[in-house]
Amino acid sequence: MPELPEVETVMRGLSAVLTGRTIARAETRRAGLRWPFPENLSHALSGARVEGFRRRGKYMLMRLDGGLSVLVHLGMSGRMVARAPGEAPVPRDGPQGAASDARGTGDGLAHEHLLLETEDGWRVGFQDPRRFGCVDLVATAAEDLHRLLAGMGPEPLDDGFDARALSAALAGKNTPIKAALLDQRVVAGLGNIYVAEALFRAGISPRRNAGSVRGLRAARLVPAIKAVLSDAIAAGGSSLRDYVRADGELGHFQDRFDVYDRPGQPCARCPGPPACPGIARIVQAGRSTFFCPRTQR
Repeated sequence: MPELPEVETVMRGLSAVLTGRTIARAETRRAGLRWPFPENLSHALSGARVEGFRRRGKYMLMRLDGGLSVLVHLGMSGRMVARAPGEAPVPRDGPQGAASDARGTGDGLAHEHLLLETEDGWRVGFQDPRRFGCVDLVATAAEDLHRLLAGMGPEPLDDGFDARALSAALAGKNTPIKAALLDQRVVAGLGNIYVAEALFRAGISPRRNAGSVRGLRAARLVPAIKAVLSDAIAAGGSSLRDYVRADGELGHFQDRFDVYDRPGQPCARCPGPPACPGIARIVQAGRSTFFCPRTQR
């Protein structure tokens, strides 16, 4: 599932293309994704001018001139790709794209469920083969009251997210710190990849009790979270399976992982065998966790 850096990267790409432009046509090609599309979605979008974008956690909000915002979540396999006027559609890579062509669509876009076209010919398509994404409408003035956003924790890249705020959010939590950081009520936008990478940078074990991450540990963890997210955004996010940027290109942060998806490989901080066994993989709450058991305590 795309995490904060991927969503931020896609949002910036869409903003560069759509902000200030008018949507001439909006087409829905099915009744919905994870939930039904709003009945008036095509009507609300057609003729609307895009005023700007905002990200909240793993959600994008496209703000329209009529006081409405379009809330988008990419789900597990969603991607939003912008095509310049006259540019041919780019089919999905891999077997899913091939399967689309085999069913006779010819363009690899059988899973494009929402299409936006601007007055000057830009086209933005929302492709989502597994259909775990969602699109909704919300009043711009009430964005944070939407049922999917209400109750979310602070944005980790905001100045207000500091060691004191994290310590307070974790106080009394009797769960592993890995699980606590995945809780969107504690901090918004973090997922499996960047929690693993941030905990490694901070030297904190993913098995450590969350309530004990305070004081100096929190003071190490907060800048580690901010740094790994900023580095990932600068690299265009991590492309492991489905994720691409709004221009269709891949992200590159996966080439810089310290621990994620590297079981058995040497840790950059360790001398290697036989002094240390390498990066470990454990399962926590059904999710793979990667860490260095020698340096993360």
